[in-house]
Amino acid sequence: MNLHALRLFTKVAELKSVSKAAQSLMISQPAVTIQVRNLEKEVGLTLLESKGRGITLTQNGEFLFMQAQRLFDLEMDIESKLEQLKNMGIEELQIASTHVPSHFLLPKWLATYKQANPATNIHLKTANSQQVIEELLHYKADMAFIVKEDGHHPDVDYKFLMNLDYWFIVPDGHAFAEQQVTLAELMQEPFVSREDGSSTKEFLNALCKIHKTPPPRVGLQLDGINESIHAIAAGYGAMLAPSIAASGFIERKQIARVYVKGMDIQRPIYLCTRKNEHNTPSTFNTFIEFINKSIS
Repeated sequence: MNLHALRLFTKVAELKSVSKAAQSLMISQPAVTIQVRNLEKEVGLTLLESKGRGITLTQNGEFLFMQAQRLFDLEMDIESKLEQLKNMGIEELQIASTHVPSHFLLPKWLATYKQANPATNIHLKTANSQQVIEELLHYKADMAFIVKEDGHHPDVDYKFLMNLDYWFIVPDGHAFAEQQVTLAELMQEPFVSREDGSSTKEFLNALCKIHKTPPPRVGLQLDGINESIHAIAAGYGAMLAPSIAASGFIERKQIARVYVKGMDIQRPIYLCTRKNEHNTPSTFNTFIEFINKSIS
């Protein structure tokens, strides 16, 4: 495949415009058009189609665009790692994680690992489960930590690390505080919800569907665990939260648990890596070995 043509097509797909792509790349518009048409002939598929005064990607074009993005992200990752090797062997470890591992598990692990490996530069990015997997697949992260039961991506290896307890919580003094209720009763309360792409939000909706209960009314939507629990502590609503995050608030009597009849919730934490990636830096393997020992 002509990688030059693929790179031009990727820029056109990114900007949704041949003229904008040509301007960005500082080449003529006809040159871009010819290369994209040649790429379509080479792969035997229509990649772009006209839409009004602009263009849009076909289904095949969308597929090739996603794969091309990953290819060029891999190119950048290789260049970065080669630069690290030139720089006196100093290596970097890029980690993406959902909020719970990032806030409550990784800080201790990373601090301990860094003390034993001072030459390794470690970068941790926190995002929701959908964004974390995108970071991994596009070579923006070397590994990822995620809390998610299903919907696993076929290009990712998921290694189970541990289960975490999850509790329903309400403000201290709420009528349901420390009480046992049905799921349907609890779902009548306004909920503090996580953002779209959050696995906790997806899990709660799936739980309601399984138990044939309407999902809760979202009163507040916040992007992080700590922000959400602080809203509960301030006196608003209910939510589903990891025990590791909620226990301190409960001890200080800022929030309280609600016990749902017949329900004991545990959710899995996974270490995620890209499939079929065997030639990994030594730092990558050393850190995974460290994590395995930390939880054993």
